[in-house]
Amino acid sequence: MSTFTQPGGHGQAIADQIKQLIKDTANNAPRSRQTTIGPSEVGEECVRKLAYKVMAWPEQPADRDPWASVIGTAVHAWMAEVVFAPRDPKHERYRIESRVTVRDGYGAMAALRGSSDLFDRATGRNYDWKIVGPSTLQKYRRQGHPGHKYRVQAHLYGLGMANAGETVNEVCVVFLPRSHSLDETWVWTEKYDPQIALDAMARLDAIRDLVLKVDPEANPQAWALFPTADSCHFCPYRLRGSTDLAAGCPGHTKTP
Repeated sequence: MSTFTQPGGHGQAIADQIKQLIKDTANNAPRSRQTTIGPSEVGEECVRKLAYKVMAWPEQPADRDPWASVIGTAVHAWMAEVVFAPRDPKHERYRIESRVTVRDGYGAMAALRGSSDLFDRATGRNYDWKIVGPSTLQKYRRQGHPGHKYRVQAHLYGLGMANAGETVNEVCVVFLPRSHSLDETWVWTEKYDPQIALDAMARLDAIRDLVLKVDPEANPQAWALFPTADSCHFCPYRLRGSTDLAAGCPGHTKTP
C-alpha cells in the first residue's frame, strides 16, 4: 500500500535535500565559477553587465535555481556522446565539444576561448545547441532570429573554427524545446561572416578601455556611464532598488 506524504512532511524534507545537492553541485561547477568573459557573453546587449564582468565585480548573493542550466548541460553531453560521437568514431567528419581560440590575448585584452558544440566538416557548418522554454522558443520563432547575443556567439565560434584551420561556411543555432515535443525544434542559420565576430570583439575592447579610463572602482559614479539593456532577469549583478551602482545595478529602466 502506498503512503502519501503531505506537503511539509518527510517527502518535502527529502525534496529539499535533493534540491540543495543539485544547487551545490551546479553552482560549484567550473563553468559556474568562470570569471573571464567567454564567447557566450561577448554579444551581451547590456554594457553595464559587461563592465561589471570586465572588473570581476562581486555578484549579488542569491539562491539561484540552476535547473535550466543542468538540463542544458545534460543535453549537450547526450548530443555529443550518444548522437554524434558513435557516428564518427575516427573523428573525421565532426569536431564535437571542441575547444577553440577566437583570439589570443594581447596587452590588456584577454584571450577569448570557448567550446564549440559541433562542427561538421562535410558542410562547413558550426552548430550551437540552445535548450529553451516554450515562451523563449516562440519568441525567437516569431521574430525570425535569435537576437544579437546568440548571433554574435555563433559567429565567434565560427571564427574559432576558422582559426583552427577549418573551412567555415555557415553558422546555426538549434533551439531545442526544454519541454513538450521535438516538433517544436527551430533552427536559425546564416552564412558565416567573420566581421560580425570582429565587430563584437571591438565593442568589448571599447568597453574594457572605458572601464580602465574611468576606473569605476575608484570613482563609483562612473558606473552610470555604462548603459543598460533589458536583459535583467538572470543578471547576477542586479540589486533591486539600488541607488549605489557600486553595490549593484537596480536594473534597466525602459524609456518612454
